[in-house]
Amino acid sequence: MFERELTHLLRCYKILPNYKSGLMYNSTLRFQNFLRLAYRQLFVQTRVFGQTLNMENIMDNKDMIDKIIKIKQELGNRLLILTHHYQRTEIIDLGDHKGDSFGLSQRAAMDENAKYIVFCGVHFMAESAAILAKDHQIVQIPDMDAGCWMADMADSYLVETAWNEVTAIAGENSVTPLVYMNSDAFIKAHCGRNNGAVCTSSNAVKAFEWAFKQKEKIFFFPDEHLGRNTGNNLGIPANEMIVWDPEKTLGGNTDQEIKKAKVILWKGYCLVHTRFTTNDMESMRKDFPNAKIVVHPECTQEVVKESDAVGSTSFIVKYVADSPKGATIIIATEINLIKRLALEYPDKKIIPLKNSLCPNMYKINLKNLLNCLENIGQTNIVGVDETIKKDAFIALENMLNL
Repeated sequence: MFERELTHLLRCYKILPNYKSGLMYNSTLRFQNFLRLAYRQLFVQTRVFGQTLNMENIMDNKDMIDKIIKIKQELGNRLLILTHHYQRTEIIDLGDHKGDSFGLSQRAAMDENAKYIVFCGVHFMAESAAILAKDHQIVQIPDMDAGCWMADMADSYLVETAWNEVTAIAGENSVTPLVYMNSDAFIKAHCGRNNGAVCTSSNAVKAFEWAFKQKEKIFFFPDEHLGRNTGNNLGIPANEMIVWDPEKTLGGNTDQEIKKAKVILWKGYCLVHTRFTTNDMESMRKDFPNAKIVVHPECTQEVVKESDAVGSTSFIVKYVADSPKGATIIIATEINLIKRLALEYPDKKIIPLKNSLCPNMYKINLKNLLNCLENIGQTNIVGVDETIKKDAFIALENMLNL
């Protein structure tokens, strides 16, 4: 169904001249976006959902894309749009840079020219960009309600209470706090005040190695699974990693267990990545015996151990790009990234281990991105209290210096 149309649209897109400036460039860019949009909707609806193409939706989206492109051209380098890998493809196409949270943090920290930074991701990412932003820069997010369940699992009061209890038992000079990027500014500030650092799934191993050079223990917030998988990677024995459950006395541990532990893991998790199971993997291996399975380190340790490769979203993107033609790759991460990789690499078979959507990432769309740009510098501004910002900056800077 629609195979000829798919092939024709892709051919038209690829043969367009790559003009770099002038009116021809503007027209080419608009037409490329239209072709890309049409091709993607044909591909997704026929290959994934089996739905009938809705031409009215394509034209509505084209109008919004045209308006967004026009605003981008008017603002030039005063505007920087950052897009996370989990965004819809049409959002990725309109961004200036795409990447994982670490790569986008680097971009936000490096940019000197942009007055407006629009972050197409979830709130903690935009908050981190605001912490790293220069005084003349304004950070906005298309939807202020695009939050993160995992980040909400580490409440600032509970974290401070847990930290005080652990340091009272283990000694204040024996623990370094590490916080995953998926956390709010208060938790990042806590780490900064206590000489810790932020990390992402891209650099968690480096962050752990850095932290162990500072002190003998790590208190890791808020993702138990990324922390455990990183500890496993470094060969830390299972009996030297404990989980801190904030709903239990001493996190469910004894004084002796806290003293013995090298890594204390906050009980938090990603709903997207903990949906994947070893049963899913077993079933897929039966159906695709020659396939490779690559997973994100927010998955459980059982899933990670059964995988062929594990890494951040940027790692997964590179893994697919570097795989040979004809390869079958099964991926355990957010579905929008997997769909885009399947579209970008039609010569490879890209399959989701399971359809797992992040509804918060999905809140960013063409409509609210356009609204944000039409009200640039005025709405959905992400601000951070100066005291919090100062301490959180220390933790983020420590990460960037790893």
